[in-house]
Amino acid sequence: MTDRLTDTLAHRGPDGAGRYSHPAGDGEVHLGHRRLAIIDLSETGAQPMVSGGLVLTYNGELYNAPELRVELAAAGVRFRGTSDTEVLLEAWRRWGTDCLPRLRGMFAFGIFDERTGELVLARDQLGIKPLFLLRRGEGLVFASELKALAAATGGTLEVDHAALVASLLYYWVPDSRCAFREAEKLPPGSWLRCRPDGRVERGRFWHLKDVAAEGRERAQAGEQPDIAAVVEESTRRHLLSDVPVATFLSGGLDSSYLTALAARDRPGISAYTIGFRAEDARFEAMPDDLRYARQVAERFGVDLREIEIAPDVLDLLPRMTYHLDEPIGDPAAINTFLICSAAREAGVKVMLSGMGADELFAGYRKHLANLLALRYQRVPRPLRRGLSRAVDRLPVATSRRGYRSVRFAKRFLSFAELPEETAFRRSYTMYDQAELLALVDPDLGGAVEDVLTEHADVYRDNDLDDFVNRMCLGDARMFLPGLNLAYTDRSSMAASTEVRVPYVDVEVVRAAFAVPGDRKIVGRQGKAVLKEAATSILPREIVYRPKGLFSAPLRAWMSRDLAPLVREVVNDGVLVNSGLLRRDALARMVAEDAAGQRDFSKHLWHVLTLEYWYRDATSGSGSGRSQAA
Repeated sequence: MTDRLTDTLAHRGPDGAGRYSHPAGDGEVHLGHRRLAIIDLSETGAQPMVSGGLVLTYNGELYNAPELRVELAAAGVRFRGTSDTEVLLEAWRRWGTDCLPRLRGMFAFGIFDERTGELVLARDQLGIKPLFLLRRGEGLVFASELKALAAATGGTLEVDHAALVASLLYYWVPDSRCAFREAEKLPPGSWLRCRPDGRVERGRFWHLKDVAAEGRERAQAGEQPDIAAVVEESTRRHLLSDVPVATFLSGGLDSSYLTALAARDRPGISAYTIGFRAEDARFEAMPDDLRYARQVAERFGVDLREIEIAPDVLDLLPRMTYHLDEPIGDPAAINTFLICSAAREAGVKVMLSGMGADELFAGYRKHLANLLALRYQRVPRPLRRGLSRAVDRLPVATSRRGYRSVRFAKRFLSFAELPEETAFRRSYTMYDQAELLALVDPDLGGAVEDVLTEHADVYRDNDLDDFVNRMCLGDARMFLPGLNLAYTDRSSMAASTEVRVPYVDVEVVRAAFAVPGDRKIVGRQGKAVLKEAATSILPREIVYRPKGLFSAPLRAWMSRDLAPLVREVVNDGVLVNSGLLRRDALARMVAEDAAGQRDFSKHLWHVLTLEYWYRDATSGSGSGRSQAA
């Protein structure tokens, strides 16, 4: 079975494979590993790593491994190689679970103690690296991807329809849920200990809620973190590698700042950027990010590689659905996959991404929009009603051109008068409660209620009196691990490339929550404190340019390339024929989108991803092997 799991994950580690077996209690322990060699390329870094009765299989990077190595060596540890894997194993031997809060990096691992017969699983503080697990009887199977669990069980996993309802709301499956009923995701900042008799113990070693509360206390005490210094130090650590490193460079603030900092440490570093067919970008009303990326590259001596994305989405859609493991409807996953594929072809194994800055420093339009909604609610009701009627009549697109400002206005008015938590949820999710109930099988009404209640419970679970930081905390707990980190890991590893996220670092997070909300959003400027830090190295034209989107021209794709597929799925798709989705509700969306009255391109894209995923999950294989090519 170990070989079956690791073969399924070969794309995550094409540089080597290893396995280990040992009797444990009345059963056996089997550990497997696929290696992407980045630190210590020799055999001394191979896994599973066996040393002195401990066996480790580990996915990730420890950016403070050099300091931990020095500390452990001073305590008498003799290292055979230079890998961070060996540092982790020896840190566990010395401190056990107490080592976990000391680890700075991204990680998911399983460590087995031959003497006690105990297996411990652990996942990093912020959920950067995935860890799926499945318990059957007294047995446990774990892996970096859900498809490996499906392969291990022979495709017998059952779809969790409540998780699919959640995916329709969010366009991804929250980290608290799993698309298959028996499987689960180990929560960020937690560990699980499996004893030889089958008993399981769980623990948490890091709580984002507590970190945010500590940040509030630091802010109230007048402590002002030096954001520039923290981001610079994190970026420098994330460059630790024995293989070439490159960056994503969209031309926006987050990637430009990281690229500039990285170029200072690694002169001539490569960066990758994307562009779209001119007619697609015009139809989508997308900003011209490419010229800003070129400007940054020229200024800092960066070797810029430009990739035009005019993909055959009909071929890419099933491939991405397979690699994403769960129904994730963000087309940015395609961008990541294509960029990482190009980088890998050029010999690059490690990429730096600006992921996480928007969540932590309030850079999304929804953050500003929710603040503006508070002011809008003070406008006299008759004026609000009149404005709403006028905007409702405006088209979001004609046959040749999209109107971005109208899309934003319609979106804003859909939540501007709602209570805080409901408005925040509605500002970034796909449907309100009534729309979601109208879309799904009536028998799933209870699941809709459960999903909405879960969002409310997570959002309200904090001690913060700062509205902006409440939104940032909600994003860091839900949006970041559930969507952005999930698709980034899976789509990059599909191209056998490791993406590192310097903003999603424990020290950056601590500093971010010590910044009051009124320093994150100043006037109409989101990420104000990060922009202020970036002006030390970037030109103001880059720092204060309008925010771009790391997305795709969905309206163009849906109305042209994918229009026949949309019709097929709506009229005769598995989701519709199974009764999971209602044909009349989907047909209404298609009609209103085609008329240019509303923008349902993102909704329909996610329906396509869900359709492909569900076909495969219910076909009997359960592992998507038919889409692995």
